[in-house]
Amino acid sequence: MIVCVAVVGHQNNPVFLQSFTDSDDALKLHHIVHCSLDVIDERVNNPKKSGPTLNDTFLGVLYPMDDCKVYGYLTNTNVKFIMVTTDTDLKDGDLRSFFKDLHSAYVDAVSNPFHIPGKKITSKSFAERVSSIVKSFGSGSTF
Repeated sequence: MIVCVAVVGHQNNPVFLQSFTDSDDALKLHHIVHCSLDVIDERVNNPKKSGPTLNDTFLGVLYPMDDCKVYGYLTNTNVKFIMVTTDTDLKDGDLRSFFKDLHSAYVDAVSNPFHIPGKKITSKSFAERVSSIVKSFGSGSTF
């Protein structure tokens, strides 16, 4: 079950963060997303130690925690997509598909002529599209 989806800009600025829990865990989720940025930077700067090549945009599991796992995706423009989930047995193919759909939604949102590059995405249609992508993937409310 997906707990949180975040989009982080190329300068590590938060562009979008949406929680899919009933509880008020915003601070905890921001902390998890912020910590995952260090892991992404480490993998990008040390490709020999991390495993996946730089040509692969899907970063896989960034780090597991007691109650959740954090997955990452890096675009060619260094925009990072981060997903926090409580599921422990997700398939790479499903995750890649999820991140590609999220990437497509992001491209559509930033292609809006009224969007200012690098600023937060405030589009309701983007938030609804992210919610529908999460629902199609399967989400929950226990965290």
